[in-house]
Amino acid sequence: DYVWRGFSQSDEGPAVQGGADLTYGNFYAGTWASSGDFGDGTDAEWDFYAGLNATTGSVAWDFGVTYYTYVGDPGGSDYDFVEFKVAASQSFGDFTLGGSVNYSPDFYGADEKATYAEINGAYALNDQWSVSGGIGQQWLDVGDDYSTWNLGASVNLTEKLSLDLRYWDADVSSPLSDPRAAVTLGVSF
Repeated sequence: DYVWRGFSQSDEGPAVQGGADLTYGNFYAGTWASSGDFGDGTDAEWDFYAGLNATTGSVAWDFGVTYYTYVGDPGGSDYDFVEFKVAASQSFGDFTLGGSVNYSPDFYGADEKATYAEINGAYALNDQWSVSGGIGQQWLDVGDDYSTWNLGASVNLTEKLSLDLRYWDADVSSPLSDPRAAVTLGVSF
């Protein structure tokens, strides 16, 4: 199940995802795609992003922009949108605390402006296991604002293979935002 900010993007079914990044110094750019199902002919999400990483003392910063596109979306859906991000994180030994704010001037579908803020953390239990989670708030112009959170554990099975088990929930009433667990198998090259 592809869950994004508490909502299933694959009609509660499995999703296949992949992406590639390029970096040059502090600059990065990349693309990422996932199969999807909105029940209206939309087949996939395909994102393009770029940004700049920086550090101030022990704080790591990420300033980025993402263009979200949707393959097969119905005409006039206005699903595609641009979102700007400012994120910061700091490590305290094996614990990392982070936060981000995302803003879109013309958000997915009917909304105009939208803002999403999240606080997240991760703790490395050892070289193989870690636990992580986040709490977020989505503010919308047209739809109802809502909160979401997730908590999960990850294990590095090999140098290239990882497994993540995560629980998601949101305080909005919708079959696609009901509490759910999702398993992700990741392969890096």
